Amino acid sequence: MVERVVATEEALQLIDKLKARHGPVMFHQSGGCCDGSSPMCYPDGDLIVGNQDILLGYLGGSPFYMHKNQYEYWKHTQIIIDVVDGRGGMFSLEGVEGKRFLSRSRAFTKGELEQLSL
Repeated sequence: MVERVVATEEALQLIDKLKARHGPVMFHQSGGCCDGSSPMCYPDGDLIVGNQDILLGYLGGSPFYMHKNQYEYWKHTQIIIDVVDGRGGMFSLEGVEGKRFLSRSRAFTKGELEQLSL
């Protein structure tokens, strides 16, 4: 099964660490001016998801959302959430860990796009 959003093993380990510390978490791919286009991690429910937000999938059991306007730019790619050293977005939970989530992507193949449209 093709997934729209996946996470690296290092990202999944950080998600588990954040869940142990904060309880359930959620992600939203930020499109704001201050944090650029960063995957932001919040305690589940701290960010109110609206009817313009699309649930792309789950990372380690945690929902990952993106605004539909931004999704139009990313819909042909699989989003791969990774972790790098550095400070995350100012409201994202991983910032105090000295790590930040980072979005990478790869274009879907024609066959994968056909599977997604089913």
